[in-house]
Amino acid sequence: MTDQPSGLARLGEPGAEIPVLVQDGVAYDLRSLTSDVDGAFLAGGGIDRARAAAAAGELPVLEDADALRVGAPIATPGKIVCIGLNYSDHAAESGLAIPAEPVVFMKDPTTIVGPFDPVLVPRASTKTDWEVELGVVVGTEMRYLDSPADALAHVAGYVLSHDVSEREFQLERGGQWDKGKSCETFNPLGTRLVPADAIADPQALGMRLSVNGALRQDGSSADMIFPVAHVLWYLSQFMVLRPGDLVNTGTPAGVGLGMATPEYLRDGDVVELSIDGLGSARQDVGQA
Repeated sequence: MTDQPSGLARLGEPGAEIPVLVQDGVAYDLRSLTSDVDGAFLAGGGIDRARAAAAAGELPVLEDADALRVGAPIATPGKIVCIGLNYSDHAAESGLAIPAEPVVFMKDPTTIVGPFDPVLVPRASTKTDWEVELGVVVGTEMRYLDSPADALAHVAGYVLSHDVSEREFQLERGGQWDKGKSCETFNPLGTRLVPADAIADPQALGMRLSVNGALRQDGSSADMIFPVAHVLWYLSQFMVLRPGDLVNTGTPAGVGLGMATPEYLRDGDVVELSIDGLGSARQDVGQA
């Protein structure tokens, strides 16, 4: 685990993941503090409690942690809220105008899988696409925030997120985006939930994604049209963001749809992605 950042993780088979705090490559079992990395744990100061317990030597090391499957670092959230066209270069490659306000859509929370789990191309799909994104996990409730300056204090942490998208379903089948975003396995997440205070500036993170070893996306969160704080403030005017919710904040240029000759994911492809400070992930592409 030494090639990944410190933070919260969940290890084990789907539905039976063990919550852990990973520090300096060592996984500490959190089951004495919580049954899961969920909204209640985060809202109750769980990250600070876990750190304090580890510092006091009160947490056992999870033996053979490296042999366990890496699950998504948070339990299934109440909602996934996504921001579309949040990078000017991505809007341009998509042939769409830069939005005057954040473009908001929802994604089925059950799309979340682990960072090394397979991504399944849906049946009848011909345009399954990739999108590396900075994911923001809510720590405390956000409701009608007064200004963007209030937003980041409510963030539990940040996570590497892959917003897989089926472009035909999204853009050509009914005029709304959700069904092109909500197919099974369409949101690999992690490896870690990195605490907010470990990321000095969420607007200064390099983001990369490759397909079969070819670099496709190489951008930075500095290029967001609407930065994280603005996005969270904006969303809080329309919905309540609750602890454990995930906000995907958009993707830079380099998606398959934007290529001169569009390319899409196929059975047998391999996607690798990373964000500075948040680690890296790899998904094999299969067929549903």
